[in-house]
Amino acid sequence: MAHPEPLDDGEAASTGVMSFRRRLRCRECGYFRDETVGSAAVGGPVDPFFQRPVWLQASCCGRVLWAYNVRHLDLLAAYVAAKLRERGDLVAGAPASLVERLPTWLKTARNRAEVLRTIGRSRSTLPAD
Repeated sequence: MAHPEPLDDGEAASTGVMSFRRRLRCRECGYFRDETVGSAAVGGPVDPFFQRPVWLQASCCGRVLWAYNVRHLDLLAAYVAAKLRERGDLVAGAPASLVERLPTWLKTARNRAEVLRTIGRSRSTLPAD
């Protein structure tokens, strides 16, 4: 189960483009790979830097519910469970907050119970820290 992690803060290259040193590592087998990346492709069940499938994926409501890590699962659970949903914080340069970009099927009240059950099942697959 490989998890990407930051190595250093972003460094501005001479072109003004941000580059990020990232490490992909697996706690089970010890595999790791370091890479400097200048962009990320966010929005699907793949790691935005290494383009590898994320480990936390589960079938839900006829779709795939996925998360990058436990913090992502926590954010999804809190948003789906909330009776009053707030917009969330914007990230610099992002046109919308993360929760605004969630798919409609995940935000729909009629799917709330199944989504929360699936998040709970996904959480149970995580190794104990």
